[in-house]
Amino acid sequence: MSLPSDFLWGFATAAYQVEGATQQDGRGPTIWDTFCAIPGKIADGTDGSVACDSYNRTAEDIALLKRLGATCYRFSLSWARIIPLGGRNDPVNQAGIDHYVKFVDDLLEAGITPFITLLHWDVPDELDKRYGGLLNREEFPLDFENYARVVYKALPKCKNWITFNEPWCSSILGYSTGFFAPGRTSNRAKSAVGDSSREPWIVGHNLLVAHGRAVKVYREEFKPTDKGQIGITLNGDYTYPWDPEDPRDVEAANRKIEFAISWFADPIYLGEYPKSMRKQLGDRLPEFTPEELALVKGSNDFYGMNHYTADYVKHGDGNPPPEDFLGDLSTHPYSKSGECIGPETQSFWLRPNPEGFRGLLNWLSKRYGYPPIYVTENGTSIKGENDLQEPEILNDVFRYNYFRDYVNAMAKAVSEDGCNVRGYMAWSLMDNFEWAEGYETRFGVTYVNYEDGQQRKEKYSAKKMKEIFDAVIEKK
Repeated sequence: MSLPSDFLWGFATAAYQVEGATQQDGRGPTIWDTFCAIPGKIADGTDGSVACDSYNRTAEDIALLKRLGATCYRFSLSWARIIPLGGRNDPVNQAGIDHYVKFVDDLLEAGITPFITLLHWDVPDELDKRYGGLLNREEFPLDFENYARVVYKALPKCKNWITFNEPWCSSILGYSTGFFAPGRTSNRAKSAVGDSSREPWIVGHNLLVAHGRAVKVYREEFKPTDKGQIGITLNGDYTYPWDPEDPRDVEAANRKIEFAISWFADPIYLGEYPKSMRKQLGDRLPEFTPEELALVKGSNDFYGMNHYTADYVKHGDGNPPPEDFLGDLSTHPYSKSGECIGPETQSFWLRPNPEGFRGLLNWLSKRYGYPPIYVTENGTSIKGENDLQEPEILNDVFRYNYFRDYVNAMAKAVSEDGCNVRGYMAWSLMDNFEWAEGYETRFGVTYVNYEDGQQRKEKYSAKKMKEIFDAVIEKK
């Protein structure tokens, strides 16, 4: 089992989770700054104002990447650093642009290929206040297109672009459950505003259209000279039927992936929403206008895949509540016969299941015609890791085993099954602000000591990453 000799591997982060420096050099507020300020929204009451202080430590981060042997690095830009108010008629902040220009130059000089995500959830707060942010079908895609153009123009040396990270999370967690910014939900105990039965489907639609606009601009105005590629990153678990003998569970297991991934991937690759979604949601799922469909269909040069875990799926009763977003089903860590998906971690939603990674790579490849795939996130938390002290906290053998098993499963999907995977970015380069879970949950291969000046120390998994990939990548 092997990966091609030009296979890229490295690590991933996101601006709000690592940069800090939220008041520095003209950055504007984002919906996450606003959300974190609401008491009770973040588990430990923290925010991303300092985080890993990566904005001020780019040289340190690049030195770390080099030490670990990484050949690529995925990071996101803070839109509010580049256009502090966000809109197409708002001023551009040159200091924000200069920061990222230097960062890309320094990465390339270190021999590391940058993968840039344009938006990893941190929408400029002004756009949310001005016109409802992601809910606005006309304004948001135009403002995102303008921001994308500003960035492409400033960073021609970057050849790998991702429009959005995990639109499912922005839509469902931001507008259905209210766990993520801006926190809208039908649950009035949590939010005075929101409609969980409608808003997430509107937001998902608008993100697809905005993605299509940003891709069109890149392909028409920049790709001919810059010769880069662009896609979107989608998240989703693999699924197994709770009872493999029950055709309703078999169907539900497939439907879960459709509601999570095909919601976005079907319009991009096949030109329409999944029939299972249309059947359940009816007119709550927007229809594409001909102009929108022209923007969305065929708008991926590659598929960005974020993947962590798998679930056993049990069918529902055929009467899902209006706020249901799973597809009339429930997920379980154990199957009917008592088999377990995998061991517990610090994250309630994550249990390691490397075979599921291979399974999902195949599922996606078959449905979408074997597109080039970059794994843009994959990793694990460890139960109780945050309670450990040095040096125990550095001995993350559980995480090393996760990476070894998942990378080997991916290598089999490529060499034995014919999946076209071109690169892999582990989540994450370092412990960071884990959104609603604050700093209590750690995903890094590098330990960050938040109490002692954001000091970074490589864990066991960090030091073993190159060895894992050397064992499966063909020698040149």
